[in-house]
Amino acid sequence: MVENGRTYEQSIMNSLRRIMRAVDIYSRKLNTEFGLTTPQLLCLDIMAKSKNMILKDLAKAVNLSESTVNGIADRLEAKLYVERRRSSLDRRKVFLVVTPAGHAILQRTPAFFQDRLSASLSLMSEAEQQAMTESLEHIAALMETEKWMQPQALT
Repeated sequence: MVENGRTYEQSIMNSLRRIMRAVDIYSRKLNTEFGLTTPQLLCLDIMAKSKNMILKDLAKAVNLSESTVNGIADRLEAKLYVERRRSSLDRRKVFLVVTPAGHAILQRTPAFFQDRLSASLSLMSEAEQQAMTESLEHIAALMETEKWMQPQALT
């Protein structure tokens, strides 16, 4: 199939590249101006909205592995944005607590990329939102398959 002289596959790939570029530009600007990566800011924001968050719950909230989130928490702790506090009731539990410096940086950072996108998406009709959701979920499922990471067979 062809649309505007390009195949649909080419148009889809171009759109995905534009999306990745927009996210990359936002991430670079955030890192340059505030010294935070997007995952760090996301974790910091979620911790600030929660009381007594443990690493496992944070990992679930941001859909990352516990080891990845542990590294993010280490970096946020090194920047003095987060403290680890052991529970007085159960010494095995360690809570991640946002410091005053962490709350201050959250006040200065720009709106999340996804929040701005969400506001734009909410202006679309429900039918358009449903169609987009189904299409993106299908693309995500195609990208998650293990087959595409396998070396191509020589034929």
